[in-house]
Amino acid sequence: MPSHHPNQNHLLATLPTAAFESLSADLELVPMRLGEMLFEPGKHLQHAYFPTTSVVSLHYVTASGESAETTGVGHEGMIGISLFMGGRSTTGSAVVQTGGHGYRLDRRVLSLAFDRGGPLQRALLRYTQALITQIVQTAACYRHHSIEQQLSRWLLSTYDRLPEGELVMTQELVAGLLGVRRESVTDAAGRLRDAGYIRYRRGHISILDRSGLQTRACECYGVVKKELGRLLRPLAGAQDLVGRPSRLRSQ
Repeated sequence: MPSHHPNQNHLLATLPTAAFESLSADLELVPMRLGEMLFEPGKHLQHAYFPTTSVVSLHYVTASGESAETTGVGHEGMIGISLFMGGRSTTGSAVVQTGGHGYRLDRRVLSLAFDRGGPLQRALLRYTQALITQIVQTAACYRHHSIEQQLSRWLLSTYDRLPEGELVMTQELVAGLLGVRRESVTDAAGRLRDAGYIRYRRGHISILDRSGLQTRACECYGVVKKELGRLLRPLAGAQDLVGRPSRLRSQ
């Protein structure tokens, strides 16, 4: 059975030991199952989530039922910034895209800890800035870049959030996240496969040549990755890392 620890989540791992320990008793390990809806539009959030081995898709669904992902969240961040920004709800949804585990924190505990200021407040505000960067960059990507560039960017950023193994995701689901036709994703994925950058079969996608795939991605991937690295640096006195996924840091 795999071991779990809250500082497998990069955001929690940036906290100094005292700030981390003040939260640790209230962090509840929970399974985050594929397809699980963590929150819906307009509903009041009851918990914040800090993924460790799962990936969550934040997306918006139109009145006609069409949808597109605004960003993904994995072990680098959290779901539920409206809990400390004052809104308590949002117009979008959060759905588990890759099943795994994470830690859940009651909204009241988070709000009280945030209102006390200090390292936790600074870490959450820096993460919020990083999240805004991702959402803005995604909007620009949808408007100005080709499907192949978008798919390459999405594969790289999603794969960074996986602790190991391959991505389990059908082309139809990827198309829904990107807000494009399935045939467009099939064509783009075929070109990336023929170039030797990826392999896919029956809903399983693996990156074979990361550097090659980066040449097909737009600049959005690098911009977001650099900003995450800048804003999510450990604060002074951060605790030692325990079992923290390393892919995002090492690439």
